[in-house]
Amino acid sequence: MPLVIDPTKNGFEKVLREYQIESLKLIWAHKGDGMTSREVYLAVNEVLGSKSVSRASIINFLNAMCDEGVLAFEEETCKGGMRRKYSTGLDESGFKVHIAEMVLKSLVVDFPNETVSAIKNSLNGDQLSSLHD
Repeated sequence: MPLVIDPTKNGFEKVLREYQIESLKLIWAHKGDGMTSREVYLAVNEVLGSKSVSRASIINFLNAMCDEGVLAFEEETCKGGMRRKYSTGLDESGFKVHIAEMVLKSLVVDFPNETVSAIKNSLNGDQLSSLHD
């Protein structure tokens, strides 16, 4: 799933829609053997209230996150055939690193020297030394 960055937003809103953020938060907080798309769908729509989202949108997002390694899944047999139970692949911190790596790799490919200069300019010596600790 290609990430679209909106630098005017804060936190995960820079790259995800509200229902996507809520979906990930639910799965990260879940203490069990995973959640079905139906469970995620119902819980997210409860949080969103009047701003509901379709189950297809939830399923597409969860599957895209599995493709990225952000989520994991196991398939199980159910009445209708097979279904996925989604669980944490990367925790919240790991996902933040994943986002930063994707952005930086993309920038380095397109603007290698400028990206390195921008990183150096945006971080002073104190900040750089604290990153290595």
